[in-house]
Amino acid sequence: MISNLHNADIPRPVLDVIARLRELNHAVYLVGGCVRDMVRQVPPKDFDVATSALPEEVQRAFRKVIPTGIQHGTVTVVQGGTHVEVTTFRSEGDYLDGRRPSSVAFERDIVKDLSRRDFTINAMAYNPLDRDLVDPFGGQTDLQAQLIKCVGSAFERFSEDGLRPMRAVRFAAVLGFSLDSATRDAIPATLGVFRKVALERVREELVKLLLSPRAEGGLVLLVETGLLDVFLPEVARAAPEEARLARAAVQAAPAEVEVRMAALLADLVDRNQARDIGLRLKFPNKVADLVALLVETAKLEERFSDPDPALRRLLARVGLAQLPALLTVARARIQARAPERSAELERLCARLEALAAAKPPLVAKDLALTGGDIMSTLGVGPSPIVGEATRFLMDSVLDDPALNTREALARRLKDWHAARPKA
Repeated sequence: MISNLHNADIPRPVLDVIARLRELNHAVYLVGGCVRDMVRQVPPKDFDVATSALPEEVQRAFRKVIPTGIQHGTVTVVQGGTHVEVTTFRSEGDYLDGRRPSSVAFERDIVKDLSRRDFTINAMAYNPLDRDLVDPFGGQTDLQAQLIKCVGSAFERFSEDGLRPMRAVRFAAVLGFSLDSATRDAIPATLGVFRKVALERVREELVKLLLSPRAEGGLVLLVETGLLDVFLPEVARAAPEEARLARAAVQAAPAEVEVRMAALLADLVDRNQARDIGLRLKFPNKVADLVALLVETAKLEERFSDPDPALRRLLARVGLAQLPALLTVARARIQARAPERSAELERLCARLEALAAAKPPLVAKDLALTGGDIMSTLGVGPSPIVGEATRFLMDSVLDDPALNTREALARRLKDWHAARPKA
């Protein structure tokens, strides 16, 4: 597999940084995920450089350097317009809070640096100038075996950083790998450390898992290891068959975070619970609100026989901009739960899309009468009756969009007002 590294396409600015540090007699390597990806013949998303040079030595070696994390040994070299992150080899002190080391010590030995990393497949280093691969923990072997395995003791690695178990499961889902037995067994034993992790970090890993090609298998691993019960008990404690169908719906949905979250939750929680989950996991309010709306409206099989006015009210509830997301979630659910009803669903989707294409009035600003028109027609000033009148007119045009003209709405408004009980 090392031949894959020799043929990898490494950006020239990265090679220039490596060459400059070598010229100054510093040890220097590409490390982490980029090496893993190059060995797998997958183009890396970014390239991280590790070196024996101290941060101040790196700063002196280049014209433009940004001290992005200098206290932890990291600086960003701006080379040819490209930002290259360079970190000094380091070892770490004890993890006292289950999240970060209490201290960092700079090292001259790449193996000491690699020994602090989480998984063997991420604990390789490569110097493309010397074509030198450093792989002290068998990362190549585990890549070939498609195995996620901790560096050293899994219990110790997971006790250091509570997020690592979640990362192990996420890597398994993203790469389609299995968990090494010792790595898997250490997860339930270290859930207490995982509980200390900020939910923002958990959410980031969950999103990567949900958007992976094997999200369904990743969710199974989260359940089996006990991780899911810590941050998403509503799903973890669902009836087994319902949970299985929810996972299948996630897998059937396109890789969009709101859509896959809604597919997961639609048959397990209600709208309010869905929004609470979104906020608890620190999703932006906009995302939590959309997921809640999709959960509320996803069961389109209940609307197969709805008349057009009812479907227009659904469109008004959802909004035209969110209709594609709703149809996507509905299709994923039906594919997982009742594929024999797919044709019925497609007929309903076609009706909804046709109604939307007709651009019916769905919100108050679409009415042919403004708030000022309503007050003028009724001879009133600003008051609660204006809101009542607006709701009446919206009901009217949702029943029959052809009524949305100034003349027709004015007539209906006068009739409605005349028929109202007088105070």
